[in-house]
Amino acid sequence: MFVLSKSNSIANQFIAELRDKNIQKDPMRFRRNLERIGEIFAYEISKSLSYKTIEITTSLGTKETQVIKDAPVLVTILRAGLPLHQGFLNYFDSSENAFIGAYRGVHDLKENFEIEMDYISSPDIQGKTLIICDPMLATGKSVEKAYHAMLRFGIPAKTHVVSVVASQRGIRYVTARMSECRFWIGDIDPELNTKSYIVPGLGDAGDLAFGEKN
Repeated sequence: MFVLSKSNSIANQFIAELRDKNIQKDPMRFRRNLERIGEIFAYEISKSLSYKTIEITTSLGTKETQVIKDAPVLVTILRAGLPLHQGFLNYFDSSENAFIGAYRGVHDLKENFEIEMDYISSPDIQGKTLIICDPMLATGKSVEKAYHAMLRFGIPAKTHVVSVVASQRGIRYVTARMSECRFWIGDIDPELNTKSYIVPGLGDAGDLAFGEKN
């Protein structure tokens, strides 16, 4: 597991702004900060990809260089994942893309809920590298369900899961059930509240990016 906040970098500034309730009043800045973090993660993940040697012809000669062999497939969980996904797409601009509509179902009297899924669109992922983007990893249920739903389109060679803020409980849940995946986390918070929101977290990323939903 790679945790971005373990080392000091400009990413800490972007995560701090995502959490700040005053800066959150500007949805364009909130979206842009998610996008920036996506770009940082894209750079970090790019170090683990496979490369090939090509020869580039310049106006003065030729130069051998290493370029990515196969672009990863980018998967986002709608709608909160869209800005984070865009950050990845800014760097992996030839990637194929997949989209999943997943959301929390109705809470029962004990505040338990199931993850509902009503939309999925994906290319063939057999033998490819998969990057799943979801800004918040609270219980871990949505990421787990999304990952296993993607397997109907093939078995990926590698799967990376990216979240900006995760709970310790969510981390334990997904690492126990998705041991074949590598996790890339911005920052880890200690707990969930009774409604399974991360504390201190940052609130509802989808609402902050795109407006409150009914």
